[in-house]
Parts: sequence; structure tokens; C-alpha cells
Amino acid sequence: MSTTSKISSSFLFVLMFVAVLAPWIAPYSYQDQDTLHILAFPGSEHWLGTDRLGRDLLSRMIYGARVSLFVGVFSTVVALIIGTIYGTLSAYLGGRIDNLMMRVVDVVFALPDLLMIILITVLMGRGVVGVFIALTLVSWVTIARLVRGEVLRIKEYPYIQAARALGASHFRIMLKEIFPNILGILVVTLSFRIPVAILAESTLSFVGLGIAPPASSWGTLASDGWTAIKFYPHLILFPSLAIFFTILSFNFLGEGLREFLDPRSEKNG
Repeated sequence: MSTTSKISSSFLFVLMFVAVLAPWIAPYSYQDQDTLHILAFPGSEHWLGTDRLGRDLLSRMIYGARVSLFVGVFSTVVALIIGTIYGTLSAYLGGRIDNLMMRVVDVVFALPDLLMIILITVLMGRGVVGVFIALTLVSWVTIARLVRGEVLRIKEYPYIQAARALGASHFRIMLKEIFPNILGILVVTLSFRIPVAILAESTLSFVGLGIAPPASSWGTLASDGWTAIKFYPHLILFPSLAIFFTILSFNFLGEGLREFLDPRSEKNG
């Protein structure tokens, strides 16, 4: 892996560590108000300043990292599991079943992602659960199509035919022979889909359809800062930088993993 990928992975590790230990690392609670320092600029008492209610921005960003990373990582993992199972079954069974299953995917894929996410969050209500379900339901179809293409290619390999000739069950072939050969592409896909989910959650929260106050995510913090961008630009600057560097780090990590796991890569000989 390249130096950039290693730095990115270290940054993400530290970020996740801070997010998990937020109650012990954050200098204040995400809802504590300091009425004497409302809309304070960054200083020694509040390193990143305070918002319009006197809440410490650094603490809210640390707690917000928990929400943004939780929604981004776990919604992508669940979507990856659903898409992998669906795509593998579709490609392996083939025939009319494959055709029917792919038509379902085509219908879902044809619908605009943002429109579906907004519709689901409106039906489910604002909050972590609603955003989590919405992102999961719109993400699995892309993964299903990717996995189906890989399985269609792999299932014709001689060793798969040999396993069938030896009487191996369909479940064993999919689990022991096919899945290990698509694991690399799944890991790379995961690293690229997580920042997409984080950005989608931030966008929803920014327009008021995501995480409901007083809970915070980076999107809600950016939304709060937007209303005061002219006189207090730090309120939107720091959450925006957090989103930017996190997404950038995941993309660099994905590129590094793709080079590392690709057997045709020059670095792998």
C-alpha cells in the first residue's frame, strides 16, 4: 500500500477511536450550554468555538463523528451483506430466476437515490434509524449487480466444475469456492461505498431530513453553521473539513486496497 493509503488508514483509525470513546474524550457533553460564551470564536476554553446556544463545537463534532461514521459504516456493511447474498444467488442459479431477480434490481436502480432516501426518511421519521434504513435500501442494488457480474465469471472456472463433479453442495460451492474469490472486491467496494453513505447522511441532515436535534452529525453541524456563515464562518468550516478529510481518506484507502488486492498490479509482481 502507498504512503497516502497508510496515512489515510491511520487517520480513520484515530477518528473511529475518538468516536467510540466520545463520552470520555469530548471536553463537554454534546448538549451542555455555556450561555456566557454564545457564538464564541475558537479559543483556549472552547478550541473550535461555540454555536448559537453556547454548545462546544469540538464536543459536538466528536459526538457527531459517532453518528456519521455509524450510519456510513454500518449501513454500507448491511447493504454489502444483502447485495452479496442477492447477487450471488442470482448469478449462481441463473436462468429465469436470475432474469427475474435482476429485473427487480433494475426497477430499484432506476429510481433516483436521493428521492428514495428522502421518501424513506419521511416515512420512517427523522433520526439515526430512518437514515440507516434509507441508505441501506438504496445501496444494496449497486453491490448486487457488481457481485452478480463477478460470480457469473467465477462460476465457469474449472475448479467450480470440479467441485460440482465431486458432489459438493451448492451452499458449499458458494461459501467455500466462490465467496473467497470475491472477498477482495467486496473489501474495496466497502471502502468506496462508506464515504458515499457518509456524504448522503450529511446531505440529508444539512437539508433538515436527517438527524434530528439535539443529536448531532457533521451534516447537522454544517447546516447550523450555514445560517451564520457570514459572521461566524468557523461554525460551518470545521464540520465541512471533517466531512472532506474523512471522505478523502476512505477514497485513498480504497485505492490502496485495490492496488494491494489486485493480482495484476505491478507492485504485486
